[in-house]
Amino acid sequence: MHLHGHGHAHGDAHGHVHGQAHGHAPAPHGPADARALDRRLWWSALLNAGITVGELAGGLRSGSLALLADALHNLSDVAALLLTIGARRLGRRPASARYTYGLKRAEVFAALLNAAALLVISVFIAVEALRRFREPSAPQMGLMLAVAGAALLGNGISVLLLRGHHGAHDLNVRSAFLHLVQDALASLVVIVAALFANTAAGPYLDPVASLVICGFVLRSAFEIVHEAVGLLAERVPRGLDVEELGGDVAHRFAPARLHHVHVWEVGPGQRVLTAHVVVPPISVAEAEGLCATIRRHLHERWGIEHATLEPEVNGCGETRVVALGQGGCGPCDLRHPH
Repeated sequence: MHLHGHGHAHGDAHGHVHGQAHGHAPAPHGPADARALDRRLWWSALLNAGITVGELAGGLRSGSLALLADALHNLSDVAALLLTIGARRLGRRPASARYTYGLKRAEVFAALLNAAALLVISVFIAVEALRRFREPSAPQMGLMLAVAGAALLGNGISVLLLRGHHGAHDLNVRSAFLHLVQDALASLVVIVAALFANTAAGPYLDPVASLVICGFVLRSAFEIVHEAVGLLAERVPRGLDVEELGGDVAHRFAPARLHHVHVWEVGPGQRVLTAHVVVPPISVAEAEGLCATIRRHLHERWGIEHATLEPEVNGCGETRVVALGQGGCGPCDLRHPH
Protein backbone atom coordinates (compact mmCIF):
# COMPACT_ATOMS: atom_id res chain seq x y z
CA MET A 1 0.00 0.00 0.00
CA HIS A 2 1.16 3.52 -0.81
CA LEU A 3 -0.18 5.87 1.83
CA HIS A 4 -0.55 9.63 1.53
CA GLY A 5 -1.27 12.06 4.31
CA HIS A 6 -4.55 12.96 2.67
CA GLY A 7 -5.80 9.39 2.91
CA HIS A 8 -5.58 8.16 -0.69
CA ALA A 9 -4.52 4.55 -1.18
CA HIS A 10 -2.62 3.23 -4.21
CA GLY A 11 -1.47 -0.29 -4.96
CA ASP A 12 2.24 -0.68 -4.19
CA ALA A 13 4.44 -2.82 -1.99
CA HIS A 14 5.95 0.23 -0.28
CA GLY A 15 4.32 2.29 2.43
CA HIS A 16 5.03 6.04 2.29
CA VAL A 17 3.11 8.69 4.16
CA HIS A 18 3.45 12.24 2.91
CA GLY A 19 2.24 15.18 4.90
CA GLN A 20 2.82 18.88 4.92
CA ALA A 21 2.07 21.30 7.71
CA HIS A 22 2.02 24.87 6.54
CA GLY A 23 3.72 27.54 8.57
CA HIS A 24 6.64 27.31 10.98
CA ALA A 25 5.83 26.43 14.56
CA PRO A 26 8.51 28.46 16.34
CA ALA A 27 7.68 31.68 14.47
CA PRO A 28 4.52 31.67 12.37
CA HIS A 29 3.99 34.54 9.96
CA GLY A 30 0.92 35.35 7.91
CA PRO A 31 0.61 37.48 4.74
CA ALA A 32 -0.16 40.61 6.78
CA ASP A 33 2.99 40.11 8.88
CA ALA A 34 5.05 39.57 5.72
CA ARG A 35 3.76 42.80 4.13
CA ALA A 36 4.39 44.76 7.34
CA LEU A 37 7.96 43.47 7.48
CA ASP A 38 8.46 44.33 3.80
CA ARG A 39 7.41 47.94 4.52
CA ARG A 40 9.86 48.15 7.40
CA LEU A 41 12.62 46.79 5.16
CA TRP A 42 11.81 49.43 2.52
CA TRP A 43 11.96 52.22 5.11
CA SER A 44 15.27 50.89 6.41
CA ALA A 45 16.66 50.77 2.86
CA LEU A 46 15.62 54.38 2.21
CA LEU A 47 17.12 55.55 5.51
CA ASN A 48 20.40 53.79 4.78
CA ALA A 49 20.50 55.21 1.25
CA GLY A 50 20.23 58.69 2.74
CA ILE A 51 22.95 57.88 5.29
CA THR A 52 25.21 56.57 2.50
CA VAL A 53 24.87 59.76 0.44
CA GLY A 54 25.46 61.94 3.50
CA GLU A 55 28.53 59.99 4.63
CA LEU A 56 30.06 59.90 1.14
CA ALA A 57 29.69 63.65 0.82
CA GLY A 58 30.85 64.27 4.38
CA GLY A 59 33.79 61.87 4.07
CA LEU A 60 35.05 63.44 0.86
CA ARG A 61 34.65 66.98 2.21
CA SER A 62 36.15 66.30 5.65
CA GLY A 63 38.86 63.93 4.48
CA SER A 64 37.68 61.20 6.86
CA LEU A 65 38.39 57.67 5.71
CA ALA A 66 36.29 56.35 8.60
CA LEU A 67 33.23 58.17 7.21
CA LEU A 68 33.92 56.84 3.71
CA ALA A 69 34.34 53.32 5.11
CA ASP A 70 31.06 53.61 6.99
CA ALA A 71 29.41 54.98 3.84
CA LEU A 72 30.52 51.91 1.89
CA HIS A 73 29.31 49.69 4.73
CA ASN A 74 25.93 51.42 4.61
CA LEU A 75 25.85 51.10 0.82
CA SER A 76 26.32 47.35 1.17
CA ASP A 77 23.43 47.34 3.64
CA VAL A 78 21.20 49.14 1.16
CA ALA A 79 22.04 46.44 -1.39
CA ALA A 80 21.46 43.75 1.25
CA LEU A 81 18.06 45.18 2.17
CA LEU A 82 16.99 45.41 -1.49
CA LEU A 83 18.19 41.85 -2.12
CA THR A 84 16.30 40.72 0.96
CA ILE A 85 13.08 42.36 -0.24
CA GLY A 86 13.43 40.82 -3.70
CA ALA A 87 14.36 37.39 -2.33
CA ARG A 88 11.41 37.44 0.08
CA ARG A 89 9.05 38.11 -2.82
CA LEU A 90 10.56 35.28 -4.85
CA GLY A 91 10.41 33.01 -1.79
CA ARG A 92 6.66 33.64 -1.42
CA ARG A 93 5.92 32.41 -4.92
CA PRO A 94 3.97 29.15 -4.81
CA ALA A 95 5.54 25.83 -5.70
CA SER A 96 5.32 24.77 -9.33
CA ALA A 97 5.90 21.65 -11.41
CA ARG A 98 9.44 22.89 -12.07
CA TYR A 99 10.23 24.22 -8.58
CA THR A 100 8.32 21.85 -6.32
CA TYR A 101 9.52 23.58 -3.13
CA GLY A 102 9.11 27.09 -4.51
CA LEU A 103 12.00 29.55 -4.67
CA LYS A 104 12.93 29.82 -1.00
CA ARG A 105 16.62 29.33 -1.77
CA ALA A 106 16.63 32.60 -3.70
CA GLU A 107 17.15 34.15 -0.26
CA VAL A 108 20.29 32.05 0.25
CA PHE A 109 21.81 33.16 -3.05
CA ALA A 110 20.96 36.78 -2.22
CA ALA A 111 22.76 36.41 1.11
CA LEU A 112 25.86 35.02 -0.64
CA LEU A 113 25.89 37.95 -3.07
CA ASN A 114 25.67 40.28 -0.10
CA ALA A 115 28.59 38.52 1.59
CA ALA A 116 30.71 38.80 -1.57
CA ALA A 117 30.05 42.55 -1.69
CA LEU A 118 31.05 42.87 1.97
CA LEU A 119 34.35 41.05 1.36
CA VAL A 120 35.26 43.32 -1.57
CA ILE A 121 34.42 46.42 0.48
CA SER A 122 36.47 45.24 3.46
CA VAL A 123 39.56 44.74 1.26
CA PHE A 124 39.16 48.27 -0.16
CA ILE A 125 38.83 49.76 3.34
CA ALA A 126 41.88 47.90 4.68
CA VAL A 127 44.11 48.92 1.77
CA GLU A 128 43.11 52.57 2.07
CA ALA A 129 43.57 52.52 5.88
CA LEU A 130 47.12 51.19 5.52
CA ARG A 131 47.88 53.93 3.02
CA ARG A 132 46.62 56.52 5.53
CA PHE A 133 49.05 55.20 8.14
CA ARG A 134 51.89 55.95 5.75
CA GLU A 135 50.45 59.36 4.79
CA PRO A 136 48.50 60.56 7.85
CA SER A 137 46.13 63.52 7.52
CA ALA A 138 43.72 64.93 10.11
CA PRO A 139 40.02 65.06 9.08
CA GLN A 140 37.75 68.05 9.82
CA MET A 141 36.40 67.42 13.29
CA GLY A 142 33.12 69.40 13.13
CA LEU A 143 31.82 68.02 9.85
CA MET A 144 32.94 64.48 10.67
CA LEU A 145 31.20 64.59 14.05
CA ALA A 146 27.95 66.01 12.63
CA VAL A 147 27.70 63.46 9.82
CA ALA A 148 28.57 60.54 12.11
CA GLY A 149 25.94 61.71 14.61
CA ALA A 150 23.28 61.88 11.90
CA ALA A 151 24.33 58.41 10.67
CA LEU A 152 24.03 57.01 14.20
CA LEU A 153 20.51 58.45 14.50
CA GLY A 154 19.47 57.00 11.14
CA ASN A 155 20.95 53.59 11.92
CA GLY A 156 19.25 53.61 15.31
CA ILE A 157 15.87 54.22 13.66
CA SER A 158 16.53 51.39 11.18
CA VAL A 159 17.38 49.02 14.03
CA LEU A 160 14.16 49.95 15.82
CA LEU A 161 12.17 49.35 12.62
CA LEU A 162 13.39 45.75 12.41
CA ARG A 163 13.68 45.06 16.13
CA GLY A 164 11.37 42.18 17.06
CA HIS A 165 10.80 41.33 13.37
CA HIS A 166 14.14 39.65 12.57
CA GLY A 167 12.99 36.05 13.13
CA ALA A 168 15.78 33.56 13.70
CA HIS A 169 14.27 31.48 10.88
CA ASP A 170 14.89 34.14 8.20
CA LEU A 171 18.54 34.29 7.16
CA ASN A 172 18.29 37.49 5.11
CA VAL A 173 16.22 39.51 7.57
CA ARG A 174 18.47 38.42 10.43
CA SER A 175 21.63 39.32 8.51
CA ALA A 176 20.14 42.69 7.50
CA PHE A 177 19.28 43.43 11.14
CA LEU A 178 22.78 42.49 12.31
CA HIS A 179 24.28 44.74 9.65
CA LEU A 180 22.20 47.66 10.89
CA VAL A 181 23.29 47.02 14.48
CA GLN A 182 26.91 46.93 13.34
CA ASP A 183 26.36 50.13 11.35
CA ALA A 184 25.19 51.84 14.53
CA LEU A 185 28.31 50.57 16.34
CA ALA A 186 30.48 51.71 13.43
CA SER A 187 28.95 55.19 13.65
CA LEU A 188 29.87 55.26 17.35
CA VAL A 189 33.46 54.37 16.41
CA VAL A 190 33.51 57.25 13.90
CA ILE A 191 32.16 59.64 16.55
CA VAL A 192 34.95 58.64 18.95
CA ALA A 193 37.53 59.18 16.19
CA ALA A 194 35.98 62.58 15.38
CA LEU A 195 36.15 63.73 19.01
CA PHE A 196 39.92 63.22 18.95
CA ALA A 197 40.46 64.43 15.37
CA ASN A 198 42.26 67.63 16.46
CA THR A 199 44.69 65.85 18.78
CA ALA A 200 48.12 64.50 17.89
CA ALA A 201 46.61 61.03 17.55
CA GLY A 202 43.77 62.25 15.31
CA PRO A 203 45.39 61.46 11.93
CA TYR A 204 45.96 57.87 13.11
CA LEU A 205 42.64 57.32 14.88
CA ASP A 206 40.75 57.82 11.60
CA PRO A 207 42.37 54.83 9.80
CA VAL A 208 42.20 52.82 13.05
CA ALA A 209 38.44 53.46 13.15
CA SER A 210 38.30 52.38 9.50
CA LEU A 211 39.98 49.07 10.32
CA VAL A 212 37.57 48.50 13.22
CA ILE A 213 34.67 49.00 10.80
CA CYS A 214 36.45 46.66 8.38
CA GLY A 215 36.42 44.06 11.17
CA PHE A 216 32.64 44.49 11.51
CA VAL A 217 32.27 44.01 7.76
CA LEU A 218 34.39 40.86 7.68
CA ARG A 219 32.57 39.36 10.64
CA SER A 220 29.22 39.96 8.92
CA ALA A 221 30.45 38.44 5.67
CA PHE A 222 31.80 35.26 7.24
CA GLU A 223 28.67 34.75 9.37
CA ILE A 224 26.48 35.02 6.27
CA VAL A 225 28.69 32.68 4.23
CA HIS A 226 28.73 30.11 7.05
CA GLU A 227 24.93 30.14 7.36
CA ALA A 228 24.27 30.16 3.61
CA VAL A 229 26.73 27.35 2.85
CA GLY A 230 25.15 25.31 5.64
CA LEU A 231 21.75 25.69 3.97
CA LEU A 232 23.09 24.77 0.54
CA ALA A 233 24.91 21.75 2.03
CA GLU A 234 21.60 20.69 3.66
CA ARG A 235 23.02 20.85 7.17
CA VAL A 236 20.68 20.00 10.04
CA PRO A 237 18.89 23.25 11.04
CA ARG A 238 20.51 25.23 13.81
CA GLY A 239 19.11 24.38 17.23
CA LEU A 240 17.72 20.99 16.16
CA ASP A 241 19.24 17.79 17.54
CA VAL A 242 18.22 14.79 15.41
CA GLU A 243 18.92 12.26 18.19
CA GLU A 244 16.79 14.31 20.58
CA LEU A 245 14.00 14.48 18.01
CA GLY A 246 14.08 10.71 17.56
CA GLY A 247 14.03 10.16 21.33
CA ASP A 248 11.12 12.56 21.71
CA VAL A 249 9.03 10.68 19.14
CA ALA A 250 9.95 7.28 20.65
CA HIS A 251 8.92 8.51 24.11
CA ARG A 252 5.60 10.00 23.00
CA PHE A 253 4.50 7.36 20.50
CA ALA A 254 5.96 4.09 21.87
CA PRO A 255 6.24 1.44 20.58
CA ALA A 256 6.57 3.45 17.36
CA ARG A 257 10.02 4.95 16.76
CA LEU A 258 11.93 6.76 14.04
CA HIS A 259 15.16 5.77 12.37
CA HIS A 260 17.09 6.70 9.24
CA VAL A 261 16.09 10.34 9.85
CA HIS A 262 17.15 13.16 7.53
CA VAL A 263 16.38 16.81 8.36
CA TRP A 264 17.36 19.86 6.34
CA GLU A 265 16.05 23.25 5.22
CA VAL A 266 14.89 23.91 1.68
CA GLY A 267 15.17 27.61 2.46
CA PRO A 268 15.51 29.72 5.61
CA GLY A 269 12.96 28.39 8.11
CA GLN A 270 11.47 25.76 5.76
CA ARG A 271 12.36 22.52 7.54
CA VAL A 272 11.92 19.18 5.79
CA LEU A 273 12.18 15.68 7.27
CA THR A 274 12.21 12.16 5.89
CA ALA A 275 12.30 9.10 8.14
CA HIS A 276 11.36 5.46 8.55
CA VAL A 277 8.88 4.85 11.38
CA VAL A 278 8.64 1.39 12.94
CA VAL A 279 5.00 0.61 13.78
CA PRO A 280 3.40 -2.41 15.52
CA PRO A 281 1.43 -4.93 13.41
CA ILE A 282 -1.60 -2.72 12.72
CA SER A 283 -3.84 -2.04 9.75
CA VAL A 284 -2.88 0.36 6.98
CA ALA A 285 -5.54 2.83 8.13
CA GLU A 286 -4.19 2.76 11.70
CA ALA A 287 -0.64 3.23 10.42
CA GLU A 288 -1.79 6.21 8.38
CA GLY A 289 -3.46 7.75 11.44
CA LEU A 290 -0.37 7.20 13.59
CA CYS A 291 1.89 8.81 11.00
CA ALA A 292 -0.47 11.79 10.69
CA THR A 293 -0.28 12.27 14.46
CA ILE A 294 3.51 12.06 14.41
CA ARG A 295 3.68 14.59 11.56
CA ARG A 296 1.48 16.98 13.52
CA HIS A 297 3.73 16.63 16.55
CA LEU A 298 6.86 17.17 14.45
CA HIS A 299 5.37 20.40 13.13
CA GLU A 300 4.22 21.73 16.50
CA ARG A 301 7.25 20.69 18.55
CA TRP A 302 10.09 20.80 16.01
CA GLY A 303 8.88 23.23 13.33
CA ILE A 304 8.94 20.61 10.54
CA GLU A 305 6.93 22.00 7.63
CA HIS A 306 7.03 18.96 5.39
CA ALA A 307 7.48 15.41 6.72
CA THR A 308 7.67 12.21 4.66
CA LEU A 309 7.36 9.11 6.84
CA GLU A 310 7.85 5.54 5.64
CA PRO A 311 6.06 3.10 7.99
CA GLU A 312 7.44 -0.42 8.41
CA VAL A 313 6.75 -3.46 10.59
CA ASN A 314 9.61 -5.86 9.92
CA GLY A 315 12.26 -3.15 9.73
CA CYS A 316 14.88 -2.54 7.08
CA GLY A 317 17.99 -3.59 8.98
CA GLU A 318 18.79 -0.09 10.26
CA THR A 319 17.96 0.88 13.85
CA ARG A 320 19.89 4.10 14.45
CA VAL A 321 18.12 7.46 14.34
CA VAL A 322 20.83 8.81 12.04
CA ALA A 323 22.23 6.25 9.58
CA LEU A 324 25.80 7.57 9.54
CA GLY A 325 27.79 6.81 6.44
CA GLN A 326 24.94 5.03 4.69
CA GLY A 327 22.88 6.19 1.76
CA GLY A 328 19.71 4.30 2.54
CA CYS A 329 17.98 1.17 3.75
CA GLY A 330 16.72 -1.77 1.83
CA PRO A 331 13.10 -2.17 0.73
CA CYS A 332 10.56 -1.80 3.53
CA ASP A 333 6.88 -2.65 3.59
CA LEU A 334 3.83 -2.91 5.80
CA ARG A 335 3.34 -6.65 5.49
CA HIS A 336 2.65 -8.35 8.78
CA PRO A 337 5.12 -11.01 9.91
CA HIS A 338 3.95 -14.56 9.25
